[in-house]
Parts: sequence; C-alpha cells; structure tokens
Amino acid sequence: MSNRIVIAEDMEENRLILEAILGDTYDLDIAENGKKALEILQTKPNPALVISDVMMPEMDGFELLTAIKSDSELHNIPVILITSVAEEDKGLAAGAIDFIAKPFNSDIVRLRVSNQIELSSYRESLEIMADKRAQELIAAKETFLETMATMVEYRSIESGAHIRHIKELTAILVESLLSHPKYGAILRQGNPATIAQASPLHDVGKISIPDHILLKPGRLTPEEFNIMKTHAAIGSEMIATMMSDDNPDEYLRHCYDIARHHHERWDGKGYPDKLAGEKIPLSARIVAVVDVYDALVSKRCYKEEFSTEVAMDIIRKESGSHFDAEIVKIVEEIEYKFREVYKE
Repeated sequence: MSNRIVIAEDMEENRLILEAILGDTYDLDIAENGKKALEILQTKPNPALVISDVMMPEMDGFELLTAIKSDSELHNIPVILITSVAEEDKGLAAGAIDFIAKPFNSDIVRLRVSNQIELSSYRESLEIMADKRAQELIAAKETFLETMATMVEYRSIESGAHIRHIKELTAILVESLLSHPKYGAILRQGNPATIAQASPLHDVGKISIPDHILLKPGRLTPEEFNIMKTHAAIGSEMIATMMSDDNPDEYLRHCYDIARHHHERWDGKGYPDKLAGEKIPLSARIVAVVDVYDALVSKRCYKEEFSTEVAMDIIRKESGSHFDAEIVKIVEEIEYKFREVYKE
C-alpha cells in the first residue's frame, strides 16, 4: 500500500499546517489547486489518499473529485474534502469518503487520515483475496471441463489427440486473425488466448451419445445422425450450469459459444440453431474450420485420414457456404503451420 498523499490547497498557510501535521508520517505531494493536483495524479498515480480543499481557483475540490471518480485509472483513490458541514452532503454525493474542518485540529486530521488509509488498505486486501478466489474457481472449472472433454476423446478411442490438435490449431489461427482488420479488433475486445483454452470443450456434449452411435465404424443413419447432432445443445447446456448472469466469465462464454455453435454453417443450414453469417459467434466460426481440418487429416473409426492437400481443397470448396470465407483465407495463408502440429 502506498504511503503517499496528494494535497490540494490554495492557501499557503494551510499547506504549511497540513505538511507539519502529516509530513513526518507520509510522503506528501502538495498542489496549489485542483488542476495541479490532477496533473500530479496523472503522472504519479496510485497515492494512498487525496486531501482537497473545496474553494480553490482554476479547479475547485468538487471538480477535482468529479475528475478523479470519472477516470478509470484514478476512481478508486479515496478523497477527503476540507469543507464545511453545509457542503458535506454534496461531497458525499460526489464520492468523498470523509471531511476535515478548518481550523485544523492536528489529532483529528491524523486520525481521519490514518483511518481512511487503513480502510483503503483493508479494501485492497479483500479485493486481492476475492480476485485470487475467483481465479481459483475459474481454474477449477477449466480443469473439470477439460477432464470431461478428455473423457469424451478417450471414449472415442482417440487418446486425447483431437482435443490437443484443436487447441493448438485454434491458438495458431487466433494469433493470425489478430492482424485481420475487422476480426482482430473483435478479438482484442477480450483475451484472445481464451478461445484456444475453451476450444477443447467443443464436443463435450458427446458424453451423452450412446456408444453404438459414437463409435459406429460407418455412415450414420438419418435417425442416428439426429441423435449425434444433439451433442451441441447438450454440451452447451452442461456449460451453462456453471455460468452466472451476474458475473459473466469470458472463458465459460467461449466454451458455451463453441460447444453450441461449432456446427452452425455460414449459409444457415447448420445446427442446432441454424444461425447464419456473423450471427454465429466468431469463436465458433474459428473452431468450425479447425475441427473439420483435424477430422479430415486424422484417422477415425469411420474413415481413413486424408492428405492435407485434400483437406484444404474440401475446406476451400465450403468457403462462403459452410465456413466464413475470411477465416478460410487466413487458414490458406497459415496452413503450413497447421502441418507442423502433426509433424510434431
């Protein structure tokens, strides 16, 4: 926790008094008005506290307080106003946490400052603990879901190779899409790496598919295929049970979108929701291409593997109908990186 206090006070006599009261205990940055105090905060952020007089030239205490609370980098800094009782309601409404009256009482000033710094330190500790706990819960959810995904792959007699490939290929494709003029901006709105972390959950709903369908060494009947298609909705519903409307988690949101929509088609003829075009979440459009590529170049119980050349020919032919054409263009440029994954 910082031991630094920023003081905004236009009267030199009051600045000297506050420096005498607090200078032995705290590091002080002293400004003659709110504007200079704000400049100090913008160049030296994260003080323990701001103490500001209300009546000042150029920028008064209320204007300084409003500027602090509206700044995303500064808004958590506690502010004590030097003001009269008549102005306290306005100060509280603007976000002040305490008040100091003039003439200054040395003991009261020290107590109010130390109390607010201790409270701020306690709040910071609680926030760190809460964030650590949240990260632990997220990690536990990721481990649980990835374990389920691995169970599905082992049940499919693929020894987890498919989900490893999906994760690596997705990471390569996402990294390349960051330079795309449109999709790069969308990806950077969140944490792009989360999409690759979520991609192994694309087929988690297959845990519900009977063995005689999941492991069938041949073409599925229309009835069997209809049962197979339910894995997308079932997988997303499983993930939805872990999601919270109050605190949406980016990882779980991508897990949900990918599990539910990686079999949607650009032309709207996919499943389960028959979404079309950009209504399909970008993460699902990315994994859709990756999933088909790996399925084509890998040996499965119902087929032999295709060469990478044949796989890319099939994907090109489906560009703009099954797949997002912009994503296919990027895959064509970086497919040599995909081949390296299989060599390894």
